[in-house]
Amino acid sequence: MTTFTALTTLTGRDQAYALGDAMERLEPEPTGVGVFEMEDGSGLWEVGGYFEEAPDETALTLLATAMGAKPFVVSELPETDWVAHVRRELAPVEAGRFFVYGSHDADKVPEGSAPLLIEAAMAFGTGHHGTTLGCLRALDRLANAGFHGQNVADIGCGTAVLAMAAARIWPETVLASDIDEVAVDVARANVVANGLEGRVTCVEAAGFDHPDLAAAAPFDLVFANILKGPLVALAPDMAQALQPGGYAILSGILNEQADEVIEVYARSGINLVHRESIVDWTTLTLRIGH
Repeated sequence: MTTFTALTTLTGRDQAYALGDAMERLEPEPTGVGVFEMEDGSGLWEVGGYFEEAPDETALTLLATAMGAKPFVVSELPETDWVAHVRRELAPVEAGRFFVYGSHDADKVPEGSAPLLIEAAMAFGTGHHGTTLGCLRALDRLANAGFHGQNVADIGCGTAVLAMAAARIWPETVLASDIDEVAVDVARANVVANGLEGRVTCVEAAGFDHPDLAAAAPFDLVFANILKGPLVALAPDMAQALQPGGYAILSGILNEQADEVIEVYARSGINLVHRESIVDWTTLTLRIGH
C-alpha cells in the first residue's frame, strides 16, 4: 500500500507540539504524527505526519503559515516491507566484548561474546548509531580496566541496550529509565527477549525523577545517551546521583558540542576521563572527583 509523508521544520518546542496536535485533526486523518528536536544543534524541530491517502496540501499550507513553519514537503512512499529492509541493512555490531544482533543473525553470535538481541522492528538504539556504539565501547573499556559496576543506571534508555550490556557482564540489577512510555515498553520487551528478567528494571521517568532511582542512588555508573541540552540540564542531578569516584558515560553529543558538555560537568565536579568520536558523535567517560 502506498503511503504519504508530510514534513516541515520550525523553531520552538511549544509551537512544534501545537502544530503536531493540529495535524492530528486534519482530514484525511494521519495515521501518525511525530515531533522531534533535530540533533544538528540548529534549534529546529521537525514535525511529520504519515498518511494512508494523499493529505490535503492546502490545509497543510495553511497550518504551516499559521505556525510559522516552513512549507510542508509531501512525499509518496512506495509499499515497502520496512522490517525486512532493516534486517538487510542492520548487520551485527561488535563493540569490544558486546555483540548486538537481530534474531535473523542469531547463528553469527561469537562464542565468548556478551550478546545483545535487538529486533529490527525495535531498531532505535541498536548499536549501529555512533552514540550507542561509543557507549558500549566505553563500558567495555571500563570493564577491561577492572571496574565492576555494582549499582548502575541507564537514563534515557531507549531500547535498554546499555542497561542490558551492564547486566550481561555484572550480576547486580540495573535500573533503566526513559521519559517516553513507548520506549519503556520496548525496553521491557527487549529485557525479556534477552532473558534478563529480574536483572534490568525499566521505569518511566524524566531524568532521575523516580522513587526507584532515588532509593537506589548513589550509583557507581550512570549512562545518559540523550542529547546535549538534556545532558547539560542533568549535570547537577548527576553530581548528586553519583557516589564518590563514580563514572558517567554520556553520549548523544555532536563533536562540536563536546567541549561545552565537558566544561558544564567539570563545574559539577565530574571530570573527563576519556572521549571518543565516531563519525559526527562524541562519547564522554567522566568521573566524579577525578
